[in-house]
Amino acid sequence: MTPKKEPGERRGRGRPQSFDRQKALCAAMRLFWDRGYEGTSFDDLIAAMQISASSFYNAFGSKEALYHEVIETYLSVAGGWFLSILREDADTRTVFRDLTTAAAVEFTRPDRPAGCMISVAATQCSPHQTRLRDLLASQRTQAEDAMASRLRKGQDVGDLPADTDIEALAAFYGSLLRGMAVQARDGASRERLLEIARIGMQAWPVT
Repeated sequence: MTPKKEPGERRGRGRPQSFDRQKALCAAMRLFWDRGYEGTSFDDLIAAMQISASSFYNAFGSKEALYHEVIETYLSVAGGWFLSILREDADTRTVFRDLTTAAAVEFTRPDRPAGCMISVAATQCSPHQTRLRDLLASQRTQAEDAMASRLRKGQDVGDLPADTDIEALAAFYGSLLRGMAVQARDGASRERLLEIARIGMQAWPVT
């Protein structure tokens, strides 16, 4: 549910890598997504990534550096639907209906952990992990900014009332999506999330 970034390349130190970096990153992504940063141990990571401790440090440097790269991987691999829908050539209400409907589907995919890795990540963490909290908060802000930008475009072409509070409406739909992510983590079905999305669209301003 956040703007996509192209993953930055990082060079390992020492001997060339003998593993598939993207495959290892996806394995780490699933683990962090499912257990959170502090709930994922180093031993969990190297087991899931199928690499040795020395390969881990040579390739990624640290658990925190890995997490930053995993966020980039998530945005590319699992979060691309968000910006793709915001770029749809459709009226603004249709775009946001599609966005909330897609969230219900994406948050309940059987082949991935439930919810959104960005939506609820690092909202609570130990004091020495404030950098990660700020990183994830920044990603959530960027997502809301992207929605606000699309709403302004709709206002400019006349499919949103001129007096619409764009920031408040973007915050509402950002909160709706994050709430749906939490519901999914708590076991809500896709059908329940689709109903939440339908109700959420009733808040759409009348033109």
